[in-house]
Amino acid sequence: MADNNKQQLTIWGRANSVNVQKVLWCLAELDLAYERIDAGMQFGKNDERAYLAMNPNGRVPTLVDGDYVLWESNSVMRYLCMAYGQGSAGGSSIYPSQPKARAGVDRWLDWTLSTLQPVDRPVFWALVRTPIEKRDMVAIQKDVDAEAAVWRVVEAHLATRRFIEGDQFTIADIALGAFARRWFGVEGVTKPKLPNLERWFSQLAVRPGFTQFIAPPMT
Repeated sequence: MADNNKQQLTIWGRANSVNVQKVLWCLAELDLAYERIDAGMQFGKNDERAYLAMNPNGRVPTLVDGDYVLWESNSVMRYLCMAYGQGSAGGSSIYPSQPKARAGVDRWLDWTLSTLQPVDRPVFWALVRTPIEKRDMVAIQKDVDAEAAVWRVVEAHLATRRFIEGDQFTIADIALGAFARRWFGVEGVTKPKLPNLERWFSQLAVRPGFTQFIAPPMT
């Protein structure tokens, strides 16, 4: 793809948002150039009229590709792979074009939003974005136990697989891996040993996109 096409990509969103991080990691895997504009939380902008005209939810990230605008992080990853992946017409190797393989990846992208993110959010906010003196550790441990039950689904799934959908790294690994960083990164609570999850996560942790966008201290 020509460099001038790559340069038209703009990502609106703060770098410490897990959903922005997923998109940035995906961009790194695809080796795509882009501009990122801070938005959300302390940066504001996401409640301004111009931003809401792009994304009426007022959330991040938002992708602008020329005159095309797309929000929802998993949809943005899918689009980037299909539009700018290897050969573009068939998509990228990290988002397979074969129907069954693609459906398997899509299943985990949906599951991340429907099942994993809801149990991750209260734990992350309580242990990362809440002052220590305001934390209710009894309630937090209950939330950790609820999240652990969800991660056990992934643990069992990984017993016979190198990555989430077999031997090939895909955007399903990006979606789950960004949340796994938060799971393994929080401290001061009791978490079960999940050896398959730990083995899988160690493979993700050496990828350049992970080290650049996911590994930095959580805020």
